[in-house]
Amino acid sequence: QVQVAESGGGSVQAGGSLNLSCTASGYPYLRSCLAWFRQAPGKERELVATIEREGRTRYSDSVKGRFIVSEDSTKNSLLLEMNSLKPEDTGLYSCAAGIYCVSGVCSCWRQEYTSWGTGTQVTVSA
Repeated sequence: QVQVAESGGGSVQAGGSLNLSCTASGYPYLRSCLAWFRQAPGKERELVATIEREGRTRYSDSVKGRFIVSEDSTKNSLLLEMNSLKPEDTGLYSCAAGIYCVSGVCSCWRQEYTSWGTGTQVTVSA
């Protein structure tokens, strides 16, 4: 059974930084993906960052240049370093795990994931 858990988050003023950590267990690392999503009140869930299996990092346009995603394969962890935070970064940040190839398409940059953590709140004040 795949289990996903997030840690980190909290409250910070605009321009500050926060670090998030996601740890997954019970899934085949080499054939799977981990990704960070976020959802602000009243808005749709947004895919924020992930790392493709060949190592390429991918970001949404809204966080590119400010967030850094990295992984620790020995710990099955996906880390998210968030810098220059803005009030619009406020939301519930969730980590998700899923199989790398779905319906013949192999990419971690997608909306469909099967296992989710409960999320961690990030609040950025102006």
